Amino acid sequence: MKKFKQRFGWIFLAVLGCAIFALGFDLFLIPNEMNTGGVSGLSMVIRELLGFGSVGLLQILINIPLFLLGGMKIGKKFFWGSLLGMSCSSVFIDVFSRLPVPPTEPLLGALYGGLLCGFGAGLVFSSGASTGGSDILVRLLKLRYRNVPVGQICLCIDAVVAVLTGLVFRDATKALYTGITVFVTSRVVDAVIYRFDYSKVVLIITGEYERVAREIGQKLRKGTTFLYGQGAYSGKETKVVLTAVKRQQLAELKELVTEIDPEAFIIVQEAHQVLGDGFARYSKNEL
Repeated sequence: MKKFKQRFGWIFLAVLGCAIFALGFDLFLIPNEMNTGGVSGLSMVIRELLGFGSVGLLQILINIPLFLLGGMKIGKKFFWGSLLGMSCSSVFIDVFSRLPVPPTEPLLGALYGGLLCGFGAGLVFSSGASTGGSDILVRLLKLRYRNVPVGQICLCIDAVVAVLTGLVFRDATKALYTGITVFVTSRVVDAVIYRFDYSKVVLIITGEYERVAREIGQKLRKGTTFLYGQGAYSGKETKVVLTAVKRQQLAELKELVTEIDPEAFIIVQEAHQVLGDGFARYSKNEL
């Protein structure tokens, strides 16, 4: 069962993400003539210019050259995953377009559309796939600019589509609302991809440093490191315990330390993508 989840679990995640993305797009964005940028947004703009066609079909046509480029540069899994994502998102967008649309104010449409689309796109990215189009371009740029978050790359690309939306629909308000959607989407994408992976780095200053380090290793199964320090006022030399734990282990760690030394000084910091034994392993294909 575990091997089945590892091999096929990403497919479920990708399909679910596509469905959520399409739902947000059809219920909140298209009725208000807004989009999240990217190929889906570009397809919406082209449909408006042509006066016929469907967003899903245009999305497929635009994706073909991008898929050829992505397949050569990124690899087979991403190619097939993106093909799945593109197909599902295109189908879902056309299918969900038949759902009754709740009347919403443009601002609410921009916010909730961005929230749903960002959450869906984040799930698709997390699965190792994409919805095709600009997502493939984002992946390629991510390989080149390793330190730039995915959401920020999306934001730059989608901002161009937001401007085109305003020009084509001849309404600056549409472009401004689309800008809100693009911003919300990019922030939610980063939150889904990166926030769930946050751990905690903890610095512990205590006279019982050896016992604290030993208990952390035995009870939490986490490694520790001694940092050598000196009190500025007392001039006394001491050892500071440094460790990294999962978010859900933080309460147990604080309880463990305070039971040993109620006067211990504990500093907790956010740590993104802790790599190594007991945590995730580095991969050059990671986001």
